[in-house]
Amino acid sequence: MTRVFSPDPLVNKSLRHSLKDATAFAVMTGSGETYFSAFALFLKASTPQIGLLASLPPLLASFVQLISAWLGHVTGKRRGIILAGAGIQAASLIPLAVLPLLYPSAAVPVLIACVVIYHSGANLVTPQWSSLMGDLVPERRRGRFFARRTRRTSATTFASLVAAGTLLHLLNEQGMTAGGYVALFSIAATARAVSWFHLAKMHDPSGHVAAMEVPLGRDWLRRLRRSPFVRFSAFFALMQFSVAIASPFFTVYMLRDLHFTYLQFMANTATTVLFQFLTLARWGRISDAFGNRLILATCACVIPFLPILWTLSTNFWYLIVLQALSGLSWAGFSLSAGNFLYDLVAREKRATYMAVHNVIASTGIFAGALLGGFLGTVIPGEIHLPGVDLVLLSPLYGVFVVSTVIRLLVVVSLVPKLKEVRVVRPLSVRELIFRVTRLNALSGLFFDVVGTRPRQNGSSEERS
Repeated sequence: MTRVFSPDPLVNKSLRHSLKDATAFAVMTGSGETYFSAFALFLKASTPQIGLLASLPPLLASFVQLISAWLGHVTGKRRGIILAGAGIQAASLIPLAVLPLLYPSAAVPVLIACVVIYHSGANLVTPQWSSLMGDLVPERRRGRFFARRTRRTSATTFASLVAAGTLLHLLNEQGMTAGGYVALFSIAATARAVSWFHLAKMHDPSGHVAAMEVPLGRDWLRRLRRSPFVRFSAFFALMQFSVAIASPFFTVYMLRDLHFTYLQFMANTATTVLFQFLTLARWGRISDAFGNRLILATCACVIPFLPILWTLSTNFWYLIVLQALSGLSWAGFSLSAGNFLYDLVAREKRATYMAVHNVIASTGIFAGALLGGFLGTVIPGEIHLPGVDLVLLSPLYGVFVVSTVIRLLVVVSLVPKLKEVRVVRPLSVRELIFRVTRLNALSGLFFDVVGTRPRQNGSSEERS
């Protein structure tokens, strides 16, 4: 039986195409983007270069979101901009694989340039796609639809990541690692082309567009400063900053310091994706029924401890369990953060505010990854204290500790200031943990029946 997302046939058909787009997009992510850092290490990139690869392309590309919103203002169209961005992203993947191999002396800079184009295509899409989905997805089913979409994305990302990692491992064993990367990025390009096809089939309601507020004058800046949006964006950007201090370097730690095979690296990475898939539906139901703030706060209290836990053991199975906890936490955090932003920003202002939000977040990622790359080169691998000589397995341990401390400072200082936007049913942290971790067949029925309470009354100005 075909699931009905909306009584409007055009909208319902579009949302089904959106799910198929999600599947194709996930193949691209699992077989392509996931292996960017591993490819850089294959090309002999240094730790600072890995940090630059993880941070510079998203930062430069984030400004393309402002261009996307401006194009929306000029053209009054969304779908054409979305398709242009998806096409650019697909086209960037083939040269990304081939050019570093053709020009090995400049392999890493060429790779970074290609990844800038890749992310630029994605960022051209983002404001218009967010605006389109905000119009198409019924508000009362938003949490469940995006959880379903993200679950499909996670499942497909997991499958493609496993397949890609296995292929790369087998070709590496045959001394054909370069050919393995060419195959992976070719698959990713084809998948994005399929995604483009489904995006082209989606209905774009007339009269709606993700357009930049022009001019961005003094009144706009005054409203922005007073908005709850600023508190949330500041929290999110600082979290991205603190996370980025460590996150680009887990690949370096596994492949360079722990000498993981591509198969072990794939298994470790895939575990996070698998646990996101297993828990997203439940996170979505809780979001619809009980709001996003509690999920956001609870997951944000777990995330700071993840980097320092990497320093406690190098056992492969220990790290697998740690990645399972990471997947559970990041699934709830990412879903609730996205829904929280939708709740905060009025539909007609989404393009401007989301573009600003993503530029700020990308700036945080850039600064965090640069700091992590710098720390990775200056933190010593040995600690000498009176009577104690400690040799660290990796200088990245210091990076993980710094990331943990800054994450904790951000959570403690800013999470208490976030307020729920909607009127929702109360739920304690203990009950939240119980609902996420228990397995009960009746729980899904309960959440479907409960639904969400009505939104608070208020003008768009108050919700900006």
